[in-house]
Amino acid sequence: MGVSSFDLQHYLKGMSYPSRKDGLIQKAQENRAPLDVIDLLNNLPDREFHSAADVSKAAGELE
Repeated sequence: MGVSSFDLQHYLKGMSYPSRKDGLIQKAQENRAPLDVIDLLNNLPDREFHSAADVSKAAGELE
């Protein structure tokens, strides 16, 4: 999707885990993430994520 793992984690800075997809989206919006980051988060499976690495892994599986 063109969003690097570094960029993804930048826009999730301050995220408390575990978190569901809606929490990730909310945090990214609070951190003023661009639309491509929000789109990527919207495409993640609706499940609980336990760490930043867990989010990055799920995002990588979308590509």
